[in-house]
Amino acid sequence: MTNDTQSPVQTDGFHLLIDALKLNDINTIFALPGIPITDLTRMAQGEGMRVISFRHEQHAGNAAAAAGFLTQKPGICLTVSAPGFLNGLTALTNATTNCFPMILISGSSEREIVDLQQGDYEEMDQLAIAKPLCKAAFRVLNAEDIGVGIARAIRSALSGRPGGVYLDLPAKFFAQTMDAEAGKKSLIKVVDPAPRQIPAPDSVQRALTLLKGAKRPLIILGKGAAYAQADADIRALVEKSGIPYLPMSMAKGLLPDTHEQSASAARSYVLPEADVVMLVGARLNWLLSQGKGKTWGGNGPKDWADKSFIQIDISPTEADSNVAIAAPLIGDIGSCVSALLAGMGSSWAKAPAEWTSAVAERKNKNIAKMAETLAKDPSPMNYHSALAVVRDIVKANPEAMLVNEGANALDFTRSIVDMYQPRKRLDVGTWGIMGIGMGFSVAAAVVTGKPVIAIEGDSAFGFSGMEVETICRYNLPVCVVILNNNGIYKGTDVNRGGGADVAPTVFVKGARYDKMMEAFGGVGVHVTTPQELSAAMKEAIASGKPTLINAVIDETAGTESGRITSLNPKTAAIKK
Repeated sequence: MTNDTQSPVQTDGFHLLIDALKLNDINTIFALPGIPITDLTRMAQGEGMRVISFRHEQHAGNAAAAAGFLTQKPGICLTVSAPGFLNGLTALTNATTNCFPMILISGSSEREIVDLQQGDYEEMDQLAIAKPLCKAAFRVLNAEDIGVGIARAIRSALSGRPGGVYLDLPAKFFAQTMDAEAGKKSLIKVVDPAPRQIPAPDSVQRALTLLKGAKRPLIILGKGAAYAQADADIRALVEKSGIPYLPMSMAKGLLPDTHEQSASAARSYVLPEADVVMLVGARLNWLLSQGKGKTWGGNGPKDWADKSFIQIDISPTEADSNVAIAAPLIGDIGSCVSALLAGMGSSWAKAPAEWTSAVAERKNKNIAKMAETLAKDPSPMNYHSALAVVRDIVKANPEAMLVNEGANALDFTRSIVDMYQPRKRLDVGTWGIMGIGMGFSVAAAVVTGKPVIAIEGDSAFGFSGMEVETICRYNLPVCVVILNNNGIYKGTDVNRGGGADVAPTVFVKGARYDKMMEAFGGVGVHVTTPQELSAAMKEAIASGKPTLINAVIDETAGTESGRITSLNPKTAAIKK
């Protein structure tokens, strides 16, 4: 309240932005302070928001993206202008590719100087650069418009297929003032930003008819199914239908990987043999060989035509992107799965026993073969013997978050380590991008409060390794395990020119990554045996202390590019 002799209470762009975020239940910011947003980070923390400050903007952005996936609320990444914005842009684009809701907010130079190219500090037309690389991009020039700007960003990030949004805030926006009461009224509480999209009844019936006539049906669960948080209905659909299912990597745990209908261990059998495939939040991109080729049991359109696809997706344009989709089911995953369950009724016949028995036989054979491999105890350790330990640790701690990146470290972990609960696995996703490790780990710890286990190749760790200081600074319960074989893929490559330089793929021999964590006050452990690795991981999880375990493995272990060696043109040419 004021009297006639007092000026009205004022607010400014800093506080309006903070108030707009808090009004929409967004209380965490992942950031790297600097001009012109340093004071904003201080004020946000002073207003009760949690501000997690990183050493590099890309990792702050990765954290925001992971937070969006885990919470169904857009994760917020805050960066400085130009170089900082560009550093965050990789994470924003990766979030869009993976359908993670995220908002990148960056300070920028003044429009009148940028438009005339007059040479401002870190001058760059950031909005123009961001537009083609994210789902939507907006600029707010005036303090009274920040409510609309935040509302539009939230709706864009969450509605339909989720993704990344850029919000550009020129420096002078922050210092603008206006009447506090008018400012409060200008803010918007977003209502139902991701409304349910109910599938058409005829499309539900079409899908059910196709499933009912299938002799060898298969369900593929993608990370979209995990994001949907329709866990109970998805499990009911799988179990009621009796259909074998194949989870993509970030969908692992929607049903326990040990579930009797899981076909993960028989992937190379079920993909070519299935006659009807239902995709639930999964795209027929390179991760599924575009739905064609030898992976699916054929070499041409005639062979692929023998297979029918049902696709559940919120985007109608996703259907037919690679192969014909016989039964597109367009809507949000929760509504689509619910509609399928209702349509199945109480007398639905389960998948043919001949098919499920054949899948089980192949699966059990492969599991037994893997068990023999995991039981071996070679010296030095290899991927299998090290990850056998991780497998047991995760089984004993199913609530723990698992972050995973690398080439071989990714491929072996995905096939060896079982997951038991939904949204517990975070990895490189659709782009296969390296460098997500520490950012995802920070987000997982901050958002869930659960222990985090990060399984890293030594090469992948190098992209974000400095963020172990961030992990120590916030005392997060993160246990980083580096599978260290002295190089990219292997540590045995040689300089083909015979010079003094090591080969491009070789790192410092015997590198002590554990000393990095010790330098920042965390726990560093150097291990060379499965027994030492097991003891170190158990201690890390029990203590909740930031820990880095340098797990030395055989430097000859691994293959170039992991399971995607064929994508290397030179290697492919040599094979020919």
